[in-house]
Amino acid sequence: MQIQINTDHNIEGREALAAHVSGVVEGALDRFSDQVTRVEVHLTDEVGHKSGQDDKRCVMEARLQGRQPIAVTHHAGSVHQAVDGAAVKLTRLLESTIGRLRDQKSRAGAPSPQEPREE
Repeated sequence: MQIQINTDHNIEGREALAAHVSGVVEGALDRFSDQVTRVEVHLTDEVGHKSGQDDKRCVMEARLQGRQPIAVTHHAGSVHQAVDGAAVKLTRLLESTIGRLRDQKSRAGAPSPQEPREE
């Protein structure tokens, strides 16, 4: 699983932040690593140099093999909180998406139920 991190010019500490983000993403999505080919993380400070409540935004986009990408967004007071929140949301979304795909495959491959016979 490849992890790509993008930040705007208002986000500081790029190297330490990249290590933190990679660790959070790998830890949260480890069990999906055989199905997720790439995760893109976009970090922005929506008000720049001004301080604001929940002004840090993290968008995480996961690319599943053979599927359209799925994405989540989380706003928080700090970049670390935004990353953590987005990772939780993405984990839940992947669980439901992959679960639905498994259900569809099992229904497609399962024999249709036969009608009960009267004797």
